[in-house]
Amino acid sequence: MIQAGIIGGAGYTAGELIRLLLQHPKAAINFVYSTSNAGNKIANVHQDLVGSTDLTFTNKINASVDVLFLCLGHGNSKKFLEAHTFSEHTKIIDLGNDFRLKADSNFQGKEFVYGLPEFQKETIQNASYIANPGCFATAIQLGLLPLADAGLLQNDVHINAVTGATGAGTSLSATTHFTWRDNNFSYYKPFTHQHLGEINQTLHTLQSNFDSEVLFLPNRGDFSRGIYATLYTDFEGSLEEAQQLYSDYYKEAVFTHVANNELHLKQVVNTNKCLIHLHKHGDKLLITSIIDNLLKGASGQAIQNMNLMFGFQENTGLQLKATYF
Repeated sequence: MIQAGIIGGAGYTAGELIRLLLQHPKAAINFVYSTSNAGNKIANVHQDLVGSTDLTFTNKINASVDVLFLCLGHGNSKKFLEAHTFSEHTKIIDLGNDFRLKADSNFQGKEFVYGLPEFQKETIQNASYIANPGCFATAIQLGLLPLADAGLLQNDVHINAVTGATGAGTSLSATTHFTWRDNNFSYYKPFTHQHLGEINQTLHTLQSNFDSEVLFLPNRGDFSRGIYATLYTDFEGSLEEAQQLYSDYYKEAVFTHVANNELHLKQVVNTNKCLIHLHKHGDKLLITSIIDNLLKGASGQAIQNMNLMFGFQENTGLQLKATYF
């Protein structure tokens, strides 16, 4: 059993990591670090874990754990690693955005690899440090990877995507209160969302001559979890050719699947799946990509990366049932 530590244990992504690791046959939780909750039972904060664990939060770290998950606010992972030293054999998976861009990937001699398995599985298998992708970035990139890999992104990509309330984290703000979110819908950060950096980075890695825009409009939905993304761009081929392209690209993917029928979020909530559906309208290819923002968009993908890094089967501990009804 590998020993896992979690830093920043009180948030949504940490809660999901704890839930997944408690059921993982190859990993055990060594400690869950939270300065604000030290000494408090984990199940008092993550109340879905009542009866599942007697672990308590701690303000002490074990520097020799096999794998460390950083579930800190964006920008705080670097600060934490500057203040704390871990053993040479400790693998690190950061769920924040501190190391996702190539310009930020080298830190204190540690080279962080971008952890999107469908993009660079073999690189992840040989990595010791992983920058876990953002949730919107995961759904959007999985919708575009086959086109970029084939050099077929020839025009602007238009994206409209909606995420659940858990995407905003546990801290309260004017737009996370129930009275505001319930029966409501709004956009935010139009065309400037922070995940565009990693999206464009991946697309240009696969298709260096891509010089069009990725136009992204993120939305807030009045549901708890999930991302429903619709993307469209020019595509000269037929629908059948597009379906073959996507099926071929994802034929080895454990969690990303091309569906024949139109999609809805209940198909992926509480799973590590990404489902993709294609539709052709004139010269436009409409791509629908759906994920659970806390699992394939965060903690589930982090476990998927851990499995690859330690040589486990990729889907170990992630064979989850969708909350379909």
